[in-house]
Amino acid sequence: MADGFSALEQNILRAKGLTDEQLTVLVDAGVSSRSDFATIGDVSTLVEVMPGLAVDIADKVMQWAVGAPAHPIAAGGGATAPGGRVVLDTSDAVYCVHCQAKQPKDYKSGDLCVNCGKQAEPTESCYWCGASGPGRFCRNCGATFVPTAELDLAILLRRDGLSKDEIPKRLANLTPAEKDALWGRVRHARG
Repeated sequence: MADGFSALEQNILRAKGLTDEQLTVLVDAGVSSRSDFATIGDVSTLVEVMPGLAVDIADKVMQWAVGAPAHPIAAGGGATAPGGRVVLDTSDAVYCVHCQAKQPKDYKSGDLCVNCGKQAEPTESCYWCGASGPGRFCRNCGATFVPTAELDLAILLRRDGLSKDEIPKRLANLTPAEKDALWGRVRHARG
């Protein structure tokens, strides 16, 4: 039947919605391994190779085979989608920081995500200038926001003379023991 596909790959393709007949058509078309789907590139080409295949099933198969969203819209703004197409997005497009879902045009800062229900752009405080706002960067000074739980550590590192760009990198690379030592300095400064 589906020579070239392993038994596991055949079971996965069936789970994605392909029938045994469709697997045979796929092999007859020259697709006999998962890597062949990279040559196909996108959902529309797979549907052209297999007339009568439902688009949603083709999408599931391509997502499994290429390991990334097969639709260019799902690939996110400004990214190169599988198949080499470039997807452009407007500069005012907002994506949820939790699930990366694109927010509607009437989105305002502080609104909840239409996909996951969490605050799409949580309001963060800047360790560098003290301003607050949504997003990943301070709109006042350009500093990268750090997690709220580490704001006091970032302020301490700023007082130690680290640069604005170095602080987020340093916090991300600290071990738990090093963070505990910094927290001790923060508690000592407060007391």
